[in-house]
Amino acid sequence: MSAPRTQTSAVGTGRSLSYPMFAVIVVVYLALIQGGGILMKHLTGEDDFLSTRAVFYCMIIPLGVALAFTYAVIGYLGWLRPVLRDDRPTQSWVRVVPIVFLVAIAGGIAYSALSQKGWLYVVVLLIATQFVGWGEEGMFRGIGVVMLREHGLTEGRVALWSSVIFGAVHLTNAISHGASALPQAIMVSLAGYFFYLIRRVTRGNAANSIIHGLFDFTLLSGTAILAEQTFYAGTLLPILVYPLLAIILLIKRRHIEPAVS
Repeated sequence: MSAPRTQTSAVGTGRSLSYPMFAVIVVVYLALIQGGGILMKHLTGEDDFLSTRAVFYCMIIPLGVALAFTYAVIGYLGWLRPVLRDDRPTQSWVRVVPIVFLVAIAGGIAYSALSQKGWLYVVVLLIATQFVGWGEEGMFRGIGVVMLREHGLTEGRVALWSSVIFGAVHLTNAISHGASALPQAIMVSLAGYFFYLIRRVTRGNAANSIIHGLFDFTLLSGTAILAEQTFYAGTLLPILVYPLLAIILLIKRRHIEPAVS
């Protein structure tokens, strides 16, 4: 938030945002999630996400605060419209990206096993993962993408750097997960590019936020189920999303932008 005054920009009327200030915003966002999570674990004694109580205190509370912070920043900047709407169309084949995600989500959720966890656990975890989806998409595919466009980057570089930043911030998971945070950050960068394309092809930031949350719900519910119950083959589907879409996008990478007539 480099200047308090309102100014006209490529995305309409709103405040400008410098790279350093965006970095500060991201650091605060991460501190709310990581610090809040650590505080809640200390206060509650919960160290996993296998119970409704643990999900509520260690996920919903810190993630909810971070989500509120994200949209408070968006409101302050006057960027609600450019964050929620995307005026950069793509070629129609890019719809395959959200379709693959939705198929993986539908197949990856073990409905019968989830029912044994209880409806309250399912609802609370669903809310928590939607907080993840809307918060991360609002911050990185919302504020991040709009900021990079405001600085005049080409759309290819917007896609690249918003995804790299998204992956890099997940290195903070090393606090709780150690060295395994590095490969996770690489995979998250790839996921960030997929969510960027969903934003583009759906012309807004809602579908990618919802799909992001549902995808995380599938991954986390699979983890919770595997921790207490038998293996469910459907949990492999979300993992297959990455190589499948990577292959498709490697082949079609030059045919994302609309053809020039």
